Amino acid sequence: MFVDPLILLWLQLAAAVALIVVAATFLARSAAAIADKTGLGRSFIGVVMLATATSLPELGTGVSAIVLVNESDLAAGDAFGSNLFNLLIIGLLDIYWRKGPLLTFVSYTSALVGALGGLLIGLGAIAMIIHNLAVSVADWRVSPVSPLMLAGFLVAIFLVHRAERSRESEISSDEDESAPAAAPSRQNESAPATAPSYENESLARAFAVYAASAAVVVGAAVWLAYAADGVATEMGWAASFMGTQFLALSTSLPELAASFAALRLGAPDMAITNLLGSNIFNMGVVLFLDDLAFADGAIWAQIDEIHLLTAVVGVIMTAVAVTAILTPNDERRRRSPYSVEAAALVVLYIAASLLVFYLS
Repeated sequence: MFVDPLILLWLQLAAAVALIVVAATFLARSAAAIADKTGLGRSFIGVVMLATATSLPELGTGVSAIVLVNESDLAAGDAFGSNLFNLLIIGLLDIYWRKGPLLTFVSYTSALVGALGGLLIGLGAIAMIIHNLAVSVADWRVSPVSPLMLAGFLVAIFLVHRAERSRESEISSDEDESAPAAAPSRQNESAPATAPSYENESLARAFAVYAASAAVVVGAAVWLAYAADGVATEMGWAASFMGTQFLALSTSLPELAASFAALRLGAPDMAITNLLGSNIFNMGVVLFLDDLAFADGAIWAQIDEIHLLTAVVGVIMTAVAVTAILTPNDERRRRSPYSVEAAALVVLYIAASLLVFYLS
């Protein structure tokens, strides 16, 4: 019996999605266990381990798009579009949380991660402007901005680790004080009483589950990206729109599944730093390696100008999230089941998607 190839592609998408959702749940739980057993902190583990694992599909898809099909717009669109989708997920998490504005439950380390991600996205926008306006760097094999972005990623990891160490020290000092009437600080608001205990779970087993789950997530996400590419091609969508929307959504599904899983485990810090940390990885690692893989000069000089729009919107959405984290809490704000910031993130994402579709 003849089956429409488009239907087969959609069935592949559904199967890959199911694999990712199941594996991401185990990935988030093992990452939370590693954070608790090692004492490294959930924000740091969210940025380093969870964000890296869930961002590997963007890396594989981007390099493959350049090396195999010579589509730099697919690679750039996947990275910048993934940034927007990750920020949209924060708004969706806020709606799902229902215990008050979600970003009031995370530590200020998450704000640092977001600010560093916003800076790197802005640096990507500057790279596009420089390579489209400055003739002297138009033919460079690799942009001088790309190594700078990689250095920014490494600096971000160091700063997040230092901030998390400082935060853990403050929490320990607060617990040692004998003033039971003291008001709770923002630092310990991110550990709900419903968080599970991992005392009976070995560190070796947690690492083994993490490695196996990450392998399944990456494999399924690459499969998902290729199926999504086939669907988008069959639909006749432009490469820039295909990368920014369809491939970005596909390769960001691990972040979506892992962040919701982390939230269900009572780890909002890990959920948020996974998303904001993924943006740092996209800009500092994925686009750096994409630039190295692109053989016809610096990738920034070859990609469509529409990516400048997604970069600017990404910076704005990041600023919205960081502002929400840094805004002082009050009783009225805590009683609200949703936040203005969540609505702003959703609206900005929809607006950017429509603009990319009509301008591509």
